[in-house]
Amino acid sequence: MKNRDSLYLERAYEEQRFTVLLDEYGEKLTRLAYTYVKDWGKAEDIVQDTFISFYEKQHQFRGECSLKNWLFKLTINRCKDYLKSSAYKRLIFGTILEKWIPTTNTSPELKLITKNEYEQLATHIMNLPIKYRECIIFYYQEELSIAEMSQMLQEKESTIKTRLHRAREMLKKEMVAEERDSNG
Repeated sequence: MKNRDSLYLERAYEEQRFTVLLDEYGEKLTRLAYTYVKDWGKAEDIVQDTFISFYEKQHQFRGECSLKNWLFKLTINRCKDYLKSSAYKRLIFGTILEKWIPTTNTSPELKLITKNEYEQLATHIMNLPIKYRECIIFYYQEELSIAEMSQMLQEKESTIKTRLHRAREMLKKEMVAEERDSNG
């Protein structure tokens, strides 16, 4: 039987670990959730629910994947549950990539052009079907490997590679069409 001091120390360690995880993954998970639900407030709620669920069920983590992947998977499942719910409504897209991609341009004109390009790219990414959108974001934003994405999404690596290739092609096609439309 554990004494009171050891229980206190164990609890303090869990809370400290939980705080570190919040600091390390909170923003990434919120951005991830946003890519699914397209609403910052709802994304924050989903991430909060994810962390509460993790805190309550962390003993179930078996270490078959990294903790990061497990948290991503929990968040994705919460997002998909929300998207299936009757409470889900289509939301207006806001800019997201502006914060994700730093710019080193100094001229206000170049900053405006760059911002506009990122907004256009973000719009095209957010308009992709979810299975392609998640591959683009996981690969380029979260820098996950094909193997990690395969494990997290429970799909074959070849499927992930195909989705990533198709997503790139869709984005390329949309960007070329948009440029053609704006030039004439």
